[in-house]
Amino acid sequence: MRVFKTKAFDRFARRERITDDALREAAHRADQGEIDADLGGGVIKQRIARSGEGKSGGFRTIILFRRKGRAFFVYGFSKADRASIRRDELHAFRALARELLGLEDRDLSVVAGRGAIKEIE
Repeated sequence: MRVFKTKAFDRFARRERITDDALREAAHRADQGEIDADLGGGVIKQRIARSGEGKSGGFRTIILFRRKGRAFFVYGFSKADRASIRRDELHAFRALARELLGLEDRDLSVVAGRGAIKEIE
């Protein structure tokens, strides 16, 4: 599975001290069928624990996801800041999922080269 993060999500993750290892682990759990919430249209919500704490009080991440394929971390928030995403946000994430999950590998390289997404090695 290839795992990516958007430029905006990368800023969020750095600010909140979420490691790439934690992101890979969340994507791996999803790939194994352990999805916290399937929002439809290739969009899932996965919880990530704060450092030294459990997942319940941690972060929520929105991932554009295709099993055995790709995962794009596109949005994150603290449970303390908001309960979930709005309906209009979900529609936008689904549209973005259609676009990003449909890209060929060569097109992914172009998008990554522009700095819009970054692959988590």
